[in-house]
Amino acid sequence: MNVAFDRFERIRTAVPGPRSRELGAKIARYEARGVTYLSDSYPVFWASAHGALVTDVDDNRYIDLTAAFGVANVGHGNERVAAAVGAQARELIHGMGDVHPTGVKALLLERLAALAPGDLQKTYLTTGGAEAIEFALKTALLATGKSRFIAYAGAYHGLSLGSLEVIGIPKFRDPFAALLGARTTWLPFPGDGADVGAALAQARTALARDPQVAAIIVEPIQGRGGVIVPPPGFLAGLRAVCDAHGVLLIFDEIYTGFGRTGTLFACEREGAVPDVLCVGKALAGGVPLAATIGRAIVMDAWPMSTGEALHTATFLGNPLACAAALAALDELARLDLVARVRERAAGFEQRLERFRAHADVTAIRGAGYLWALEFGSAAIANRVVVDALARGVIVLQSGPTGTSITLAPPLTIDDDQLARALDILEACVG
Repeated sequence: MNVAFDRFERIRTAVPGPRSRELGAKIARYEARGVTYLSDSYPVFWASAHGALVTDVDDNRYIDLTAAFGVANVGHGNERVAAAVGAQARELIHGMGDVHPTGVKALLLERLAALAPGDLQKTYLTTGGAEAIEFALKTALLATGKSRFIAYAGAYHGLSLGSLEVIGIPKFRDPFAALLGARTTWLPFPGDGADVGAALAQARTALARDPQVAAIIVEPIQGRGGVIVPPPGFLAGLRAVCDAHGVLLIFDEIYTGFGRTGTLFACEREGAVPDVLCVGKALAGGVPLAATIGRAIVMDAWPMSTGEALHTATFLGNPLACAAALAALDELARLDLVARVRERAAGFEQRLERFRAHADVTAIRGAGYLWALEFGSAAIANRVVVDALARGVIVLQSGPTGTSITLAPPLTIDDDQLARALDILEACVG
């Protein structure tokens, strides 16, 4: 075996291969319509993944620059996470989250309180990010007695009915507008070259006009919206605006949390601490788990349980997920991945600068190991995504209208793997 070659892409069939096409036919027949995009060139069906490499059912291997939607921060198939899940499964797969909890749940709650910024100490565990957002919105309603929100255009906070109230991408909201309460005031998210003072003035004006606003919800860096990075001072300024007007500040760090941007949480880049922090994706190394973490005085707006929780779920604090999260957090620390990203971020950015020589690339933006290439049209971005897949690199199309490609590799990716993947991607752009 060629060990060096085995660390990179390997394409043995047409992409998608025959087995992927066969499975695609099953998806088309049996899955609810509108979920999986199927075409002659997309998708491939994954069979295994380790580190930054993904192997499909046709034995084609790819370098993953998505971390599977930002989940695999500690690498795909991390051995210590897998071992923790296996050990937990042999002892206890499922508990009774809000009735008879498990010990591992208590340990994870304690760990999250130690890791969260500022005085965020109390946590509600969920199975996905959208529910974490919904719990944050409910918390704001209970804590303030108000029921309206300020959110930002281009924001992505999940697709459940409750989270749709604050999602800033019309194509997701519009089909369900009749069911939504229109309780949100939308502001433009300050991106490239934006004036911080003007952006904060917009927030102050909106709050002055609407005394029923319970909270402002914002991503420290917009992820699904195309990796839009606000100017320095925006998050800290927003904190001051919320304090001045007596409203809560909710940060959605479901994508940016756990080292992705070179700090444990992106808000720490400028020392801004929210009242409520939503995390997920990378929290449990690939096992479904998310969390809403808040200040005690805010979270204690929920009434004490009298035997029937006001918000709960069957899989609340699932022991497999909690064990995976503890192991993933251990790995984040053991591998010193936050420092690793911080040390390599400048090199990543410098390599991406070469893409500016291509006329189809209109902008490059990001931080840490979260970047986006902006293209002149969604069609061009889609072509690059498809061409890259055929050559052995997985990337994601993003942005409200699909004009971006997001680059969010596992934080463990080797330098030469990243360089190889970017070379392939640039050849697809060229």
